Amino acid sequence: MTRSSNNGLRWAVVGAGRICEKHLAAITSEFVNGHLVAISDLDAEKARAKGEKYGVPWYTDFHEMMRRHPEIDVVDVLTPTGYHAEHVIALAPYGKHIVVEKPMALRVSDCDAMIAAAEKHGCRLFVVKQNRFNRAVVAARRALEENRFGKMVLGTVRVRWRRDQKYYDQADWRGTWALDGGVMAQQASHHLDLLQWFMGEVETVHCRTATRLMNIEVEDTAVAVIAFKSGALGVFEATVATRPEDLEGSLSLLGEKGSVIIGGPAVNLIKHWKFDEERPEDEEIHEAFSQDVPNIYGHGHIPYLADVSRAILDGRPGPVEAYEGRKNVSILAALYESAAQGGTPVHPGDPVKASRLGER
Repeated sequence: MTRSSNNGLRWAVVGAGRICEKHLAAITSEFVNGHLVAISDLDAEKARAKGEKYGVPWYTDFHEMMRRHPEIDVVDVLTPTGYHAEHVIALAPYGKHIVVEKPMALRVSDCDAMIAAAEKHGCRLFVVKQNRFNRAVVAARRALEENRFGKMVLGTVRVRWRRDQKYYDQADWRGTWALDGGVMAQQASHHLDLLQWFMGEVETVHCRTATRLMNIEVEDTAVAVIAFKSGALGVFEATVATRPEDLEGSLSLLGEKGSVIIGGPAVNLIKHWKFDEERPEDEEIHEAFSQDVPNIYGHGHIPYLADVSRAILDGRPGPVEAYEGRKNVSILAALYESAAQGGTPVHPGDPVKASRLGER
């Protein structure tokens, strides 16, 4: 991998939707030190707006973009989830490294096809999980790796956010089985990732879903009980039917030797931090590792993409590469299958028979 003239990587972006600005701001920040080459979106107005803002060429066909800019090092795919597999597989023959937004895909089989395409063409494939880079989450993960929790007992995530009908009506793919999925696949997939990252491999899930306030195909509310192979349990709660405003995106971790609660709207504030074996740094943990955030997206995109860049340039493992991203989709598929079967237990990896997720 060659370095660009500013000693960073040369990036292109495919998809100029809601999350695009977070990525563009991160790529061009001093921390990522990237050079934005071009942007593409099927919607010419969206592509033009971002291209003009960042002073780069814009395209409505990403194949044309790739042909015109062979200098590109990394392609950042920010299209609707149901198109991730199609777009990653189409981009892989260009031999560029690829970053794809969460979730990696809506079907495990699509994840496998994406991985196969990347491996065939020598690409590295990264999946966006920026909440792993929140300061509060980093502190809790360090405590886990230092065995401060001891045996894990219970993990809980709660996503209590607000989305209104206007949000779903902005694009015809939103809230559909084929291209989007519901609150579990979209808003809460980051939190599900954190739950398994801390609690370990999932044994079974029991899930129920409902569509209470939105006029959409998929769920706006979900609850699940998760059994981990370690014997620990988990609770997963997610809704976009919170009114009148966002309440929380939180993670609670309970172990035999200590407990941590990370709250705030975006898993950004340490609310509780207590271990049997206290350390001097624990006194400052709330101030040192909590962050105020402007919105539910938090501040994780910059450190995440910076770490992706360093992983590529240094030839080391990345923060969340393809197989790690596949885990999340496998658990999501099990949750949707369990819900489709009325809450019966499902193992990740079991055949999907009733769920419509990813159905076209």
